[in-house]
Amino acid sequence: MPDPLDIACDESGAEGEKLVGGNSDVFAHASVLMDAGAAAACVGELRLRAPTPATEYRAGHVLRDKHRAALLWLLGPEGPVLGNVRVFLTDKIFYVAGKVAGLLQEDHAPRLGLDPRAWATAAALYREGRRAFGAERWTALLDSFNYLLRAKNGQGVTTSVEETFDLVDALRGAGGPAGEIMEELWRARPRVAAFRERLLDDPYVFPALDPLIPAIVRAVMFWGAGGPVTVVHDRQTTLTDERIAQMREILGGRMAGLWLVDSELDERVQVADVMAGVARRIALDELAGRGDPALTALIRPYVDPASLWGDERSRDLLIPGEVISR
Repeated sequence: MPDPLDIACDESGAEGEKLVGGNSDVFAHASVLMDAGAAAACVGELRLRAPTPATEYRAGHVLRDKHRAALLWLLGPEGPVLGNVRVFLTDKIFYVAGKVAGLLQEDHAPRLGLDPRAWATAAALYREGRRAFGAERWTALLDSFNYLLRAKNGQGVTTSVEETFDLVDALRGAGGPAGEIMEELWRARPRVAAFRERLLDDPYVFPALDPLIPAIVRAVMFWGAGGPVTVVHDRQTTLTDERIAQMREILGGRMAGLWLVDSELDERVQVADVMAGVARRIALDELAGRGDPALTALIRPYVDPASLWGDERSRDLLIPGEVISR
């Protein structure tokens, strides 16, 4: 068996299982295949082109307007990262819509990512929900399910199945595809209630909504196509020993190990942080309709085609190839 590849990872926009009403509607996870020397040279060049006195180089340093030339160099064909970085994007609102759509499956169970059988329903709900329900009720619906599907939210905020389905009931008459989905969801209420009880009584080892772990799995699947991968990741409380062990089991030997490090001490992780932060900012701007065409075109080759993205216009600009449901 070949020696494991070493990849370094970091994220941007992580808020655990809070996906609605947080600080960012986009989550980005970057995985980097570079040795320590190449990463140090990359960070060193960034410090020359986009200086900062900070001891740890972060995405915010190169995203300043005055450092645009450095950002264009980093992402461009003459930069050091093309071909060595993969970025997995998650549109958080689409991710929640996908989890709601997954509840319609009779055999629904906690799972990583989205149920591929629910992809089309998720896309329809994402596309039609705001228009059919109005912005306020659309957000209230997503927020209610966001809390319902969090076994432990750490905020003291709770919602009941009854409260959530009062809202579903009110939206059943909206008509169109979104109203039909609410009608299906209404009929699935007993199954949703049973699923909620299962989360409370015996929480799944993986958080049901946190996009971080599915992103790590995707990174390992990509880089590990030809053999095992060792992951070095910036410290995350989500990544407990138990969850790391189960990820290794799910990946069937593709992940040889995962170690958490202080990003200040590992320039490979700093490169991952920069790329995740840059990709998240570019994707967020494009999602909001204020994208920078030059930066969007430059980030596209780095983006995983399996990224979880619902908005068709920005998806076509950001994500190469066909959308792959996971």
